[in-house]
Amino acid sequence: MTVATRRLLSRQSLELNGVHIKEFSVFGNQAGGIKGEIGSYQKYVQNGKFDVVMIKAAQQWTFDALWPVLEKIPSIKVFIPCGFSGLLESSYSEYFQRLPDILKKFDHLIFYASDYRDINFAKEHGIHNYSIIPNGASEVEFGIPKDEHFRSKLGIGKDEIIFLTVGSFSGLKGHLEVAKAFLLVEFKGRPATLILNGNNPVHRFESIHQVLNSLFIDVRLHGLKYTTKSILKILLKSIGLKVGKEDQLQKILDAIEKQPQKRVMISDLPRNELVQTFMAADLFVFASNIECSPLVLFESAAAGTPFLTVPVGNAEEIARWTEAGVVCPAKQDSKGYTRVNPVELARFMSQLAGDDDLRKKLGDAGRKNWQEKFTWEKISREYEAIFQELLVRRSAHT
Repeated sequence: MTVATRRLLSRQSLELNGVHIKEFSVFGNQAGGIKGEIGSYQKYVQNGKFDVVMIKAAQQWTFDALWPVLEKIPSIKVFIPCGFSGLLESSYSEYFQRLPDILKKFDHLIFYASDYRDINFAKEHGIHNYSIIPNGASEVEFGIPKDEHFRSKLGIGKDEIIFLTVGSFSGLKGHLEVAKAFLLVEFKGRPATLILNGNNPVHRFESIHQVLNSLFIDVRLHGLKYTTKSILKILLKSIGLKVGKEDQLQKILDAIEKQPQKRVMISDLPRNELVQTFMAADLFVFASNIECSPLVLFESAAAGTPFLTVPVGNAEEIARWTEAGVVCPAKQDSKGYTRVNPVELARFMSQLAGDDDLRKKLGDAGRKNWQEKFTWEKISREYEAIFQELLVRRSAHT
């Protein structure tokens, strides 16, 4: 197996666990413009003599740069769209007008959900050569025992209820919405801790070449006004000033700190500690604005922790599949972003916090269903079966 990906100056090896890595300096997408070693990437995929070429996610260069040469690639071609997050964005209107003809050049498509914007787009354009394979969670990571002392390591008492949410601090992953709801919840004397875990969203470029290409693409895709505002935001953050949702979040956190027996922990935990945090939490709360098929819900189920989610991506389907979650109703705006009412989310958080039996039932069911259906080992076999079937089918026609 070989993974073709972006060149990173920090990458120390071109092999990982027996997987070869082929690097290319390419940036952007069809909507905003693609720059870099496009020809080298195209020739590599065309001439690589691969049995199967699988591409994951639209709206990025590893997929978009191959549009002109798809019919010249002799390998079986499989594509995983990953949701089409820009489908309702005006800047992507031409992109999605062209996309049906591109999708029809693939031997097979794989979707994570049975009812979401990407699979519905394919159906609307007469594309039926697809399979549905869900996301999952790692049996290596979540197959370990729960550390019964982990709460004390975080400084959290046995009787405290822990709410957890996980996602990058990009303003789209629901940290603000969950914090607003947490501020409103009344726990009737029981201490509660909210853990907001995520990485820093400020881009760190490895070279001036990447900076210039990124700016070029942003200007082409979003216009000079948007790009200038983005640069200004990064500059303000670099000198410690908060803007937009980050400023709102800080105000909410300050208000929470004034309430007795409530506190918020903001973290970017190492992966092994984050897994233990999933296991230690009483409820995983997810209020993201845009998703395809959120991995964190499968990870919550794998940890044996119940989840409360808004109907984002195929979260409702994941709740049915895993039997681990409850869905809080929320509306979508004109661009397809999920917007939950914090009062409603707080009501659901309060109900679940007060129902130990229901949380245990959901957590136990989620863990069981994950073990039976949603480990990466089981899911990888589904991918392998599709690849084998496509190879057999091609062999029968040659």
